[in-house]
Amino acid sequence: MHMRRKAVRISLLGLAPLTLTALAVGPAGAHGSMTDPVSRVSACFAEGPEHPRSAACKAMVAAGGTQPLYDWNEVNIGDAAGRHRRIIPDGKLCSAGRDKYKGLDLPRADWPGTKLASGRHTFRYRATAPHRGTFELYITKDGYDPRKPLKWADLEAKPFAKVTNPTLRDGSYVFDGTVPKRSGRHLIYSIWQRSDSPEAFYTCSDVDFGRTAQAAKAQEQAQELAPAPAASAPSDEQIAAEAGKSTVDHSGHGGDGPGEGVHSDSAHGESAHAEDGHEPHAAVKAANAPAAQGGRLAETGGDSSTTALAVGGAGVLAVGSATLLLAVRRRSARNRA
Repeated sequence: MHMRRKAVRISLLGLAPLTLTALAVGPAGAHGSMTDPVSRVSACFAEGPEHPRSAACKAMVAAGGTQPLYDWNEVNIGDAAGRHRRIIPDGKLCSAGRDKYKGLDLPRADWPGTKLASGRHTFRYRATAPHRGTFELYITKDGYDPRKPLKWADLEAKPFAKVTNPTLRDGSYVFDGTVPKRSGRHLIYSIWQRSDSPEAFYTCSDVDFGRTAQAAKAQEQAQELAPAPAASAPSDEQIAAEAGKSTVDHSGHGGDGPGEGVHSDSAHGESAHAEDGHEPHAAVKAANAPAAQGGRLAETGGDSSTTALAVGGAGVLAVGSATLLLAVRRRSARNRA
């Protein structure tokens, strides 16, 4: 009898890692940001949230703190469903209308930028949790002034590049596009609309095409723009090292902006929970952090139902384990009596 009880206990212990595995196997929600050309939030995160080097990134931290940089891959709206121009106000395009990321909307000409040339270009979008969807890239019109708040009217009406379900390579979506002719400083605005969810992600990438003689003369007549530093994308090592400081939840999306009324995966996500001043639930944070922040990537095409099934399976295992343990204890008590 003693040996039987010992064998049962060993079996129960074996169920524990299975339960944890079930919690972690489900794919996370889609998250990411543009890294070529580098988005504002990616560039500032790469500089270091606590001690950014550039004046623009320092101003961003002063406006909204360091947490938006640790959560660099979550500039999103959970229930966008293609309504981008209707639900994101002028002047708040880079933050997607979310107060948390308001520092990204600061109108200034010294945001870290990427040198870009007109013509064919290969774009890269780091996907810390990839999903099916469509990318659209818009560029600012001639005459764009980075010292003024970005409005929808500053962007061309149609995207110069649009791709659905691009190739995922080394953790990034990679796709080509033909960049229109421009000179001087401009901005590329990306929209990543998921097809398996109403959720969408947004980025602002500051770019510099260099100046033609005509542009140089125009800037001489106007106020000269201050030099802007070169932008760098965060490395895999940095993403992994800073993962523990992220409050981003990949199984439910909270929000403080236009999409706060409806969320893509749950009514109250861990992200919103953290922004309310509460620590994310330990089990969810532990399960999501590796896949979300540079570890194993969820497969393209997964959806929230897969995560729900995984968590549900974990719950069944946990309940089954508890029931079996209780039965063993009762049998042991009867034997002692």
